[in-house]
Amino acid sequence: MKKYVLTLLLFCSILLVGCGKTTEKDVVKDITKNVSKSNGYYIEGEMQIINNEDTYTYDVKVSYQKQDKYRVSLTNTANNHEQIILKNSEGVYVITPALNKSFKFQSEWPYNNSQVYLLQSLINDLENDEDKTFEEKDGMYILKSKVNYPNNNNLQSQLIYIDKGMNFKEVHVLDQNGIPQIKMKFNKIDMKATFDKKHFALNENLKSSNTDETYESVSKIEDTIYPMYMPQETHLVSEDTVNKDDGERLILTFEGEKPFMLVEETASVAEETEIIPVVGDPHIILDTVAAVTDTSISFVSNGIEYYIASDVMSQDELINVARSLSVSALEK
Repeated sequence: MKKYVLTLLLFCSILLVGCGKTTEKDVVKDITKNVSKSNGYYIEGEMQIINNEDTYTYDVKVSYQKQDKYRVSLTNTANNHEQIILKNSEGVYVITPALNKSFKFQSEWPYNNSQVYLLQSLINDLENDEDKTFEEKDGMYILKSKVNYPNNNNLQSQLIYIDKGMNFKEVHVLDQNGIPQIKMKFNKIDMKATFDKKHFALNENLKSSNTDETYESVSKIEDTIYPMYMPQETHLVSEDTVNKDDGERLILTFEGEKPFMLVEETASVAEETEIIPVVGDPHIILDTVAAVTDTSISFVSNGIEYYIASDVMSQDELINVARSLSVSALEK
């Protein structure tokens, strides 16, 4: 009888050890293994970008295939405007199918900064942070790590929500006050996805404009948009309008301690596929994906093409000017 009781106790103790509490290392190890062994994955989700009192919502579709191929479709839910960030063996592109235009980047994207919608980027952030934290709450494992957003120093950390099946569910990117500025919700993840060769081809993606999107060309700039953010000791000195064959261009010149130029012009659909080379990185600003370099930012929003340039301002200041164009016009 005593021998039976001892055997039973030994069995129970082994069982309890085997059913120990899940740790941070367990979760990181499992999700890393799931991502690294995948030859390709497909994601559908929703991303929110918060800019002061404005929130921009995107439907996100991500395709990844080993051999360094990425396709990220971002559709603004407010106006159904789709843009595609594409990486293949030829380079990195930001494609605007409705305008028949694309920017070709000399860029290390997506490896040069954090990407909230790419699983490899989330894993990389976790591996690079020796001080990451871990907790289990409401049936979720929550990992907190530092982030790398060189174009936005206000973004400091992220919360990564993992369910008990080791699936990514949500990511919240926080500012220095712990307030979410980016939210990504994963609605579908297929870790065994396969794609045909055309899926990552530039020409095929230029043809793949969202058929539900109707682009209405604008021939005139009805209201001038002035930046609400202005570097100190900098002010507007001139405002010139230039007529184009298919619309008009407005040139705003700012002088002072941090001089810069802001160009607003009516966007037009290119008759033939137009590929514009740039040195910089794709960056989400307001309701669109912008081309960001050390000295300039260009993007299209609501039928208007914006171009901001300065040889004096920092990249952070250029981005602050671009973000401030989302609100009502500033009085001169």
